[in-house]
Amino acid sequence: MFAGVGSMRLLVGLGNPGAEYELTRHNIGFIFLDFLADRHGITLKYEKKWDAEVGRGTVEGQPVMLVKPLTYMNRSGLAVGKIVRYFQLEPETVVVFHDELDLPFGACRLARGRGAGGHNGIKSLMEHLGSRDFTRFRIGVGRPPASRAAAGFVLSRFSRAETQALEKLLTFFEQGLELLLSRDLQTAMNLVNASTAAALPESV
Repeated sequence: MFAGVGSMRLLVGLGNPGAEYELTRHNIGFIFLDFLADRHGITLKYEKKWDAEVGRGTVEGQPVMLVKPLTYMNRSGLAVGKIVRYFQLEPETVVVFHDELDLPFGACRLARGRGAGGHNGIKSLMEHLGSRDFTRFRIGVGRPPASRAAAGFVLSRFSRAETQALEKLLTFFEQGLELLLSRDLQTAMNLVNASTAAALPESV
């Protein structure tokens, strides 16, 4: 338990549990949380009372709780809502990492207070938090070809070239998060929102 729980940040990665969903586009939030946990020596463990994998530690000297809801994407808010209420956190302390179809792979946008934009995981969070005033890393996973349904596309795995580029991208998202924690939202936005797929290798 942290001293001074009020200063804790909840870092939430969205995705679906189960081996069949690993490394799929829809699970980019889970992928980033695993990356972050490894980088900062935070152990993620299943905690039944939250129906989530959680880990406690610090990032940029700030106390954080990493959360991977195991309630499936469309019900992500159930787990997050329980944790927020238990620790009496404000929605503004929640930072969410999720896939974004409206952005190309390699781009990311940092936002607060936006609508769900059709993302069911975000809709669930808004419902259970009673607010949209949480921060979101909208991580681009690309648009499906015209012949392919969006639902199937987000559940597909990243290409080999995309997978090779992921570590570089995850490091970039981590830099944005560190600015958010150590400085402020605007400073982090100045970095993250300049990201573009054009910055990736041509092979991606």
